[in-house]
Amino acid sequence: MSKPYQQLSSYVFIFLSLATLFHLSHGDVGTAAHYSPPYLPTACFGNDESQFPPNNLFAAASEGIWDNGAACGRQYLVRCISSSVRGACRPDQTIRIKIVDRAASSVTRPSSAGATIVLSDTAFSRIAQTLVASVNIEYQQT
Repeated sequence: MSKPYQQLSSYVFIFLSLATLFHLSHGDVGTAAHYSPPYLPTACFGNDESQFPPNNLFAAASEGIWDNGAACGRQYLVRCISSSVRGACRPDQTIRIKIVDRAASSVTRPSSAGATIVLSDTAFSRIAQTLVASVNIEYQQT
């Protein structure tokens, strides 16, 4: 093998090694907590339960994404990327949720204060085990 090809193969090896260490993200990173019924979307839809998606994949928005109420009805792709409890994430699962409430004014308190998104129990259980109060997530508005 000639010297230029050896050099090129070395560069390719280094590039591929570095590429496996870094995951390219297409969304924002935050935290997700969960909350339980009763679900009353007072901040967005004034107790209109028909605004809940039929699959129960919905959430309350934190102040960081609330956007003065503009977040109501927005949809996000959400996936768990890490947790303080080993194995709590279901990293191969990505869900689409709908914002139906404001976390600060939800009837039921979140499992962890300060979360970016507070998922319904159903939504949270799709991406992580509910034995943890919160997980780190990647999320992207759709």
